[in-house]
Formats: sequence, structure tokens, C-alpha cells
Amino acid sequence: MIELIQQPWPWYVAGPLIGLMVPALLILGNKTFGISSSLRHICASCLPANIPFFKYNWKKEAWNLFFVFGIFLGGVITMLFFSNPNPVQVNPDLAKELAGYGITDYSNLVPVQLMNWESLFTLRGFLMMVGGGFLVGFGTRYAGGCTSGHSIMGIANLQLPSLIATICFMIGGFLMANVLLPIILSL
Repeated sequence: MIELIQQPWPWYVAGPLIGLMVPALLILGNKTFGISSSLRHICASCLPANIPFFKYNWKKEAWNLFFVFGIFLGGVITMLFFSNPNPVQVNPDLAKELAGYGITDYSNLVPVQLMNWESLFTLRGFLMMVGGGFLVGFGTRYAGGCTSGHSIMGIANLQLPSLIATICFMIGGFLMANVLLPIILSL
């Protein structure tokens, strides 16, 4: 059984489980699914500053903080008890392309040659970690939500802004993976 849990779940199992979160949240509590709003709730609860954006009843959304903490706790439990000790399997064509950029270690979920403290102080590492983090945060705020909120909850509720945001997420992902990432990796 442990071997089954350690393997990636097929799309036809994981997809419906994620999709069932939408009606469950709506039926059980008239709540919407989204992760990025939890950062706003944390800031509203921790920052006593007089900032209008953080002046709202964040306690009403406390369930979201427990939900996000459950995701974090599930990740920790999975890492401690169910992680696969084998290196990540990478397509040979992709491995050959990445080797051209000096990325050959697949012993972790993220290549060590990209994500480490020494890389942070290089142009490539700074662009990927700090620049990428800033763009994700800015894009999430600008789009009014993250991919989970728009692509899972918003589209399920037939919201046109969520469909437009999801299309933009996909276009941005394709451009990043196929145009910008090779440029950044070659730095």
C-alpha cells in the first residue's frame, strides 16, 4: 500500500478529487476555494497597521487559514513518511537539454543546481527565485486570485474573469517554459 501512495496519482483519480472540493465547499459552507487569499488573512491578523486593504473581518475567513495549514501539514507528513527515496525520473530528451545548462542532479524535487543559497546570489538564481516570486505575487494580486481559485473554483462557477485569467495563466506558462526559461538558464 505504501508503494501505491508514494507514486504519482493518475489524473483520473487526482483530478476528480480536486474537482469535488468545489461542490463540497459550496454545499457545506458556501465557501470558495483559493489559496492566495490566505496571505491577506494572515497579514490582516498580524499587522495592526492602519492599512485599508487589511481592514476587514478576517476572522470570518479563518477556515481558510486552517485549510492552508492542513495543506502544509499534509506536505510535511508526506515528506516524512511517504516520500519516494529514488531520484526524480526525467525524460531523457529533457535531461539532455538541461545538462546543457549544467543541471544534472535530480535527487531532489527541485534541481540543487538551481535552488540553493549560492545560486541566489547569481543573476540566474536571483531572477528565478526573487524575480519569479515577485511576479507570482504580483500576478496573483493583479488577477484577483491564484490558479487554484480561478482555474478550479472560478471556472466551475462559470465566471468569465476566471476563464480569461486561466487562459492568461496558460499563455504565460507556455511563454515562460519555451521562451524565457531557456534565456534565464543560459545566464
